[in-house]
Amino acid sequence: MKTEIICAGFGGQGVLTIGKFLAQAGMAEGKHVSWLPSYGPEMRGGTANVMTVVSGEPIASPIVSYPDVLIALNQPSLDKFGPSVRKDGVIIIDADMCPHGCKRDDVVKITAPMSSLAKEIGNIMVLNMVALGVLIGKTGLVKYETIEADLNKYMKAKNPDLLALNLSAIKKGMELAK
Repeated sequence: MKTEIICAGFGGQGVLTIGKFLAQAGMAEGKHVSWLPSYGPEMRGGTANVMTVVSGEPIASPIVSYPDVLIALNQPSLDKFGPSVRKDGVIIIDADMCPHGCKRDDVVKITAPMSSLAKEIGNIMVLNMVALGVLIGKTGLVKYETIEADLNKYMKAKNPDLLALNLSAIKKGMELAK
């Protein structure tokens, strides 16, 4: 089974990291993966998106034109990529940053105030992990334990103080997906 995902938002929201952790978890679980980031020259504050494919079979192209799943962390991203999501696909929306929402009724929409939840957890920087938790909670694309193990390795080296917050954010996202 192949799942094509687009994660999109402003630079600095951790959009590329969502795709990276999905790809790494897929590889760790023996799946075929691709990860194709795209961002403007502004970086923080500019637009950023990543196309990630996780599949049981080899992947012919990393380009995602009609995603099965969209994570939209701002309204411009939802407006740009929302129309291309496959019928019966999943759109994960940060309600705090997408005030106009999505008008489609042929997809599953999970809308939650993810930015507010990240702040409640303790740091806006875990917004991307809330969204990642929603994705894995809804789709089961990769196992939580695989993400947790990878995050442990990554955060211990980079920022161990954020590790517990990130794990809490993923779990909160998984709860939202139910």
